[in-house]
Amino acid sequence: MLTLEQLRVAVAEGEIDTVVLAVADMQGRLQGKRFHAQHFLDEVLRGGSEGCNYLLAVDVDMNTVDGYTMSSWAAGYGDFAMVPDLTTLRRTPWQPGTALLLADLAWFDGAPVVASPRQILRRQLERLRAQGLVGYAGTELEFVVYRNSYEDAWRHGYRDLTPANLYNVDYSLLGTARVEPLLRRIRREMAGAGLSPESAKGECNLGQHEIAFRYADALACADNHAIYKNGAKEIAAQEGMALTFMAKPNQREGNSCHIHFSLRSVDGEPVSGDGHDMSTLMKRALAGVLATMGEFTLMYAPNVNSYKRFQPGSFAPTAVRWGYDNRTCALRVVGHSADALRFENRVPGGDVNPYLAIAAIAAGVLHGIDNELELEEAFTGNAYEDATASRVPRTLRDAAELWEASEVAKQAFGDEVVGHYANNARVELAAFDAAVTDWELYRGFERL
Repeated sequence: MLTLEQLRVAVAEGEIDTVVLAVADMQGRLQGKRFHAQHFLDEVLRGGSEGCNYLLAVDVDMNTVDGYTMSSWAAGYGDFAMVPDLTTLRRTPWQPGTALLLADLAWFDGAPVVASPRQILRRQLERLRAQGLVGYAGTELEFVVYRNSYEDAWRHGYRDLTPANLYNVDYSLLGTARVEPLLRRIRREMAGAGLSPESAKGECNLGQHEIAFRYADALACADNHAIYKNGAKEIAAQEGMALTFMAKPNQREGNSCHIHFSLRSVDGEPVSGDGHDMSTLMKRALAGVLATMGEFTLMYAPNVNSYKRFQPGSFAPTAVRWGYDNRTCALRVVGHSADALRFENRVPGGDVNPYLAIAAIAAGVLHGIDNELELEEAFTGNAYEDATASRVPRTLRDAAELWEASEVAKQAFGDEVVGHYANNARVELAAFDAAVTDWELYRGFERL
């Protein structure tokens, strides 16, 4: 991490010549501008910068689409302000001579852009703090590595790619050694960018890996997640390789993003545990996340492809249950002491927007605490076979309908946010419904 004074010195000495100012869009991707470093110090630092407000009103392909109240052709597609957050300033070792920091989005009268993912998370964390609580989170993000460049993968229609491993390397030191040069570079350069890498391990899919980072306060966790995801892709591209965080890139195991969440007091004292059991506060919090799981799934699984993960026996959950160290449940309680007690939300995939997902967890926690919800008994056994449990929504369409009709979501996030992300889902569904897939061609070109 860098202080402003350290940045000034590094720019004066020629160590840093570029400053990247980035915002997180609806998909959690980093968008923004690269500035000549001296111009950033002279002008942008004082006055911020501008970005077209369509950044929160386009589809994945950056096409302008209808249905958004905050940005449209009728409103002229004006700008909003990108306000630098100096607490996020850091070097990016994978881009020489470069520093990066994140920005919050605001209108030019100073009002926050409430549909901005970073602002959505800030709002929920403010609600927690009003009750004397601070949320901490850690994300475990999986990806699949291919020995093809991104350009080659595009030209080949993402078919017949060569995975970095040709067999299941889950926990295999021999198998992961084949990819260690890439994984080591990612770990080292993320540490150089102010993140705290903990470990790397192989996973089940061919070429699938995970790099874990130390937990942090919830906003910093989401910031780190977005920076890591963008940086890992840049590093892979520099190495002539490609990695994907798609929730379900093929018929084998999908990419998960398990999110660990815990609470502390504003004084830093753990409040999740009571001896060797969960505290009453933690039980109510967990009950709230369970109760809102269906209505908030859109925040955990935002794309059509997200729902392909939810298959029995896949380590992606289908039953809305919780259990102690039970990987068949949507929520898994872990931690061997009161200080470490936390729950893991296993619903999100690698395509998740971390700001929205952690905000949804926080809102669920508050729903449980505010309404003093009782926690059901822990589930033991195989939750995939539990015929009595409610289920994770099976499709994006199902999840969007639950989200848009949710009174809890409207109370927690406001009508504007609910409508904004419901429209985002409708845009994706319309694009998917209009697409002719390979499956349809193979199934029907000759035989139908």
